[in-house]
Amino acid sequence: MEILSPRGRFHSHTSPPRRLPPWALPSPATLLTSLWILAFGSILLWQTSGFRLLRLGSDPPPPPRPVPRLRPSAFNLTDFGAVGDGATLNTAAFEGAVAAIARLAGKGGGQLNVEAGLWLTAPFNLTSHMTLFLAEGAVILAVQDENYWPLMPPLPSYGLGREHKGPRYGSLIHGQNLKDVVITGHNGTINGQGQSWWVKYRKKLLNHTRGPLVQLMWSRDIVISNITLRDSPFWTLHPYDCKNVTISNLAILAPISGAPNTDGIDPDSCEDMVIENCYISVGDDGIAIKSGWDQYGIAYGRPSTRILIRNVSVRSMVSAGVSIGSEMSGGVSNVTVENLHIWHSRRGVRIKTAPGRGAYVRDITYRNISLDVVRVGIVIKTDYNEHPDEGFDPKAAPTISGLSFNRVHGQGVRVPVRMYGSEEIPIKDVTFQDFSVGITYKKKRIFQCSYVEGRVIGSIFPAPCENLDRYDEDGKLVKRSRSQNNTDSDYDF
Repeated sequence: MEILSPRGRFHSHTSPPRRLPPWALPSPATLLTSLWILAFGSILLWQTSGFRLLRLGSDPPPPPRPVPRLRPSAFNLTDFGAVGDGATLNTAAFEGAVAAIARLAGKGGGQLNVEAGLWLTAPFNLTSHMTLFLAEGAVILAVQDENYWPLMPPLPSYGLGREHKGPRYGSLIHGQNLKDVVITGHNGTINGQGQSWWVKYRKKLLNHTRGPLVQLMWSRDIVISNITLRDSPFWTLHPYDCKNVTISNLAILAPISGAPNTDGIDPDSCEDMVIENCYISVGDDGIAIKSGWDQYGIAYGRPSTRILIRNVSVRSMVSAGVSIGSEMSGGVSNVTVENLHIWHSRRGVRIKTAPGRGAYVRDITYRNISLDVVRVGIVIKTDYNEHPDEGFDPKAAPTISGLSFNRVHGQGVRVPVRMYGSEEIPIKDVTFQDFSVGITYKKKRIFQCSYVEGRVIGSIFPAPCENLDRYDEDGKLVKRSRSQNNTDSDYDF
């Protein structure tokens, strides 16, 4: 019989008990020995049962997983004097490690391992050909005093800080003009400690736009995976004008109320991106695809395109699961959103824009969308009138076309569809197919449309608005709509 113990393995071999003749009486020594063997056997049996219980359901925690070596050279943060006590400021250690890796760019770069611990730091920059690896139990903590956060110029496609004119705060982890960057781990955490920022924002005590948690700009060949991002001061993960980005297996967390503008992932003027297998519960949009703001975004002219979002679960009590806009003045196209679960949220999927934005939203496919207790399932809003300044052109009307909603299902939804186009910004070429959403709000206008053109293929529930042409399951026209410009929507909730 083999018995596990916390220190190793013991081997116990027992022989069958010897039968004594009935006339044989044990001597006192033999009796004492027998009692000792019986007591020892009882203890051994108790230990064996305990270890079996441990094996079945209450195993001690396994030892930490070994950190894989993903680059030719690897360093530990402690090699640079870092102390993971949650109180020591480790900015110099991070900067020293990044500088050491930068010197290895011609040799394949380097890996920085952040071990288990609480590593307090001010913002720092990454370098090309770098892997930042957060081991199990590792937490990078942002210093809360904004005086440690550098000020940066406004994003060129926004013209000013998103919340204030002039410069903006940088991000906790930042990078510009980089290639081949990996941020990964054994589910370590980057914690922005954004609570003080949220309070100061609400009290109007900040003079500059809050910074994101992680921001990479003008970079390419990026992988961010297998970590937790939480409590960002502002947008959580902000790739800006980046190419070839993979975001996978992230948990992104912030309070569902009282944490303003803590979007989960905001691809901004990005192309060739995959966002997959993520769990997001935040205080604003789960994912918001952007491309610049009004005249500044039009002049910058970088679209967000070829983006795939799949296998994502989102909760957003304040905003939407997946949004496009409202800053979309460089254009957004060729986006696929599939296998998306949105639960206990204000809105499901949303497109928001306004006169002055210009550009386009086109060729957007939503497929396999699940709505679970959502106030409004699908929203298209064309009067989202937030502008950076008075210099925008109100005649710069965006176009919206080529939207497909296929296999959308759910329950507990108050209004399944609200598409609010206008004479300036009509919504064109919209398709609904295999759509069935259980509603909780018994009102006449539960599928709301204004200035919408498109089609319904097959039967859907609830009944669609009169703006849409009807086709049967085989794609044959059944009824042509005569009221695409019909206005049938309200905003009472």
